Amino acid sequence: MSVLTLFSSGCTTVVIDEYRRSSGELAVGDSVVILGRRHSSDYETEPDLIDCVGKTLHNPSAGVNVIPERQFVDALYPWFEPRTAPMHIKSLDKLMDIPDVRDRMAEYGVKYIVWIDGSTETTSSAGSIGCSIGTAGAGCFGFGTWDKESDYEAAVWDFRDQELSGKISADAQGTSYMPAIVVPIPLIARVQNNACKGMAAQLQEFLLPPQSASR
Repeated sequence: MSVLTLFSSGCTTVVIDEYRRSSGELAVGDSVVILGRRHSSDYETEPDLIDCVGKTLHNPSAGVNVIPERQFVDALYPWFEPRTAPMHIKSLDKLMDIPDVRDRMAEYGVKYIVWIDGSTETTSSAGSIGCSIGTAGAGCFGFGTWDKESDYEAAVWDFRDQELSGKISADAQGTSYMPAIVVPIPLIARVQNNACKGMAAQLQEFLLPPQSASR
């Protein structure tokens, strides 16, 4: 099943696309781990994006308990460090053969592991701003713009059933403006932040049974 969500926030447009293989089954005592992929030499999924998704998704009253990424990675050291983290769902079999890993996962009540891969980049910029100091005082004049794009994909692993439950992608684009008449006034498009909120909202619908997600 694929769900496409499109919304705008300020100067930012966010598109959320979902592929679902199974329905959410979070129960009392279950936890979710949100982790960032950082194995690529070209980029790393930003820790602040992972932290944002985790904090936005964390909602115990709705039945969603999220374990902070740093806490989880430290507790499972070194099995979820970038160089040793499982790249495929089938790799969980080997991890579960390690008593310390098996016991810690049971202690945390991990039901889902969500791997987020992607980054936010500046794609283009235009204009210029110049500042000068004269006898009449200091001032800046000009106009600048820059475009940013966030492209993230979340793979939802069902840890207990050891299967891929589905995927969620978030594509956000926005333009920031910097007009300057004496004083620069930045009008910032919060591209990454809006991608975070869109992905967290979709993850909540994904992970919870329908009656729980609507609470």
